[in-house]
Amino acid sequence: MGAIRNGGQGTVFTVLWVVFFLHGMTPGFWVPALTNILNARGLGGWVPAAFMVPPLCSLVSPLLGGALADQRMSADRLFAWSAVVCAGFLAAAFGALEAGWHPLWFIVLLGGYSLFAGPGWGLLATISLTHLEHGERNFPLVRVGATVGWVAAGLLCGYVLAVDNSPWAGQISAVVRLAGGLLGFLLPHTPPLGSAGSWRSRLGLDAFQLLKQRDPCVFFTVTMLFSIPLSALYMYGPEFLKVLGDEHPTGTMTVAQVLEIGAMVAVGWVMARYRVKTVLLWALGVSALRFWMSAVSGVNGVIGWHIAGVALHGICYTFYFITAQVFLDRRVDPGLKGQAQGLLVMVSSGLGPLVGSWLCGWLRIHCVTADGCGWDVFWTVLGVMIALCFVLFWLFYQGRKGEEIASAAD
Repeated sequence: MGAIRNGGQGTVFTVLWVVFFLHGMTPGFWVPALTNILNARGLGGWVPAAFMVPPLCSLVSPLLGGALADQRMSADRLFAWSAVVCAGFLAAAFGALEAGWHPLWFIVLLGGYSLFAGPGWGLLATISLTHLEHGERNFPLVRVGATVGWVAAGLLCGYVLAVDNSPWAGQISAVVRLAGGLLGFLLPHTPPLGSAGSWRSRLGLDAFQLLKQRDPCVFFTVTMLFSIPLSALYMYGPEFLKVLGDEHPTGTMTVAQVLEIGAMVAVGWVMARYRVKTVLLWALGVSALRFWMSAVSGVNGVIGWHIAGVALHGICYTFYFITAQVFLDRRVDPGLKGQAQGLLVMVSSGLGPLVGSWLCGWLRIHCVTADGCGWDVFWTVLGVMIALCFVLFWLFYQGRKGEEIASAAD
């Protein structure tokens, strides 16, 4: 198989969309179901550790992957090969769980998967924004393929295959990741544009020079802090649904992605008309509201409040992180784009969730009682953390005058 080199924009768009679809479908099968899968096998105590593994690996692999894509290896081939290896580790991890091996085997194999999966989102963003015409408008439209894939996985997992509590959710996910990796060999050729001048460059550490500038430093810091409470969504969102009486929590969680689809369609228009600071503040503000709604559900026991909060997550996530990816692509040098996207993945999928997995696990133990009380306090604390992120960003991020992301010509 060879990468698309002379295909038109329609072909490029279609291949990117399908790859995003399969890439989003992979975690859609197992991430929302993981807590209930472990609980069903009497391994509830391993939930925080399992959710800490991917962010721990994301402290390293996204930057290394971005550096390779910037300096040594085409981003398309790097994505394809890493996805194939990911599929093997994922199948082995959930196979070990199904076989009843010691849960440490699952943790180690999940770590192998996470190491190779870490650069994936950043590489796809780099490939898309390099080859799509009017990337500010069209990138969200291909990125929505991942959201549709996540929704499809959740519905299949919860309502068709009924593997909400089974390691088979992970096995199916591995097959999907393998298919995405094989299709990745058809992605448009995206050669490296930078050069490795030092060991810092080879390790992807050049991206940290962005932190010397005020606005990028504020942006990356707030993104890391924002990602801490977001860890609770899939760690304990499905469990709370089950407490409230939902028999298909994995399927219900896809409501976030349903709203995300609409947000993906609208975000390009919004980015063209409002400042980056405005869009990101909207996302942070609505996120705080989203956790407050789950807290209300903890008080009155009405599941609709929590489902509405989960739905809002899709909008918040899109308006924050898609804006962030396009923003970085336009603000950094071409030879540093892969590493900048890797740094974003490192703070949003590494540092933030790593702290978040521990903190949310600690809050779950100390706030929620055995009889299911205390969820209101749990969600309220997390909402307050996001409100503080809003205040920090509002006070310290300056931005540029007329900092709309899309140009007037677009």
